[in-house]
Amino acid sequence: MAFLFYFQSFRNGRLSAGEICEHFSVTGASISRHLAILKEADLIRNKREGKFIYYELNTSVLEDVMLWIIDLKGVSDDEGNDKKI
Repeated sequence: MAFLFYFQSFRNGRLSAGEICEHFSVTGASISRHLAILKEADLIRNKREGKFIYYELNTSVLEDVMLWIIDLKGVSDDEGNDKKI
């Protein structure tokens, strides 16, 4: 569930690796490994600016996941009847 905490820390936009480390009581190496996994899964993006790397959520992937979940669940109308999108 650690990834949920990462996503929560991005709620205000992009963060540097150092800023992300401030939110967690783990080593920088551990944060770096988690960020690499999230990046490999295309859940976050990074951009180098000078000596800093900034990370942000890849919202298009999250939107796709949300739509997929809604489609699986179905959508209820005002009377509680399930509808497929």
